[in-house]
Amino acid sequence: MTSRFVDAMATLPLVAILRGITPAESPAILRALVGEGFLLIEAPLNSPEPYESIRAMRAIAPPEALVGAGTVKTPSEVEAVATAGGDLIVMPHADVAIIAAAKARGLIALPGVATPTEAFAALGAGADGLKAFPAEMITPSIVKAWRAVIPASVPIMPVGGITPDNMAPYLAAGANGFGLGSALYRPGDSAARVAEKAAAFVAAWRRLKG
Repeated sequence: MTSRFVDAMATLPLVAILRGITPAESPAILRALVGEGFLLIEAPLNSPEPYESIRAMRAIAPPEALVGAGTVKTPSEVEAVATAGGDLIVMPHADVAIIAAAKARGLIALPGVATPTEAFAALGAGADGLKAFPAEMITPSIVKAWRAVIPASVPIMPVGGITPDNMAPYLAAGANGFGLGSALYRPGDSAARVAEKAAAFVAAWRRLKG
């Protein structure tokens, strides 16, 4: 699983956050995202029937893609994600018990952190990367300060309010990727609309990376 995550990050380190997605629409949305190159996809657990959406997307996703859950708040939810076939545990916070539960099931753990203290506690518990959340209050200058002390091998991924137009300062500060929410997917968006927005993010990423 770790090697798949490393490979996905090397290919396109953008996490699609599908808050509000339903099981019925999830296959079409998954195909739209994968068609544009996305390999990291999460269904937040405050969506309708999220485990069914995870199961449906994992069933059709290519093997190199990682599908999982966001807004994971308890170890029991980690177990439910694993049972649904999920690969990825994304959290709004840095609860070391949830990180430990994810690693015990062989899943990728991306906890939300807002301070260096939280970041190093999460890494000590086995986190695979750090979700800098909420990015609206974690400015590029803060990311730059973190990058000076957090090992270069650890991905830092700002999440919250990210658009194709505001990624550049974070990348210059040392961010490695991003989590993309409502600027990529809103409940009710068609697969065609999601593909259009996904393409805009991918084009921006590739332009910034040269």
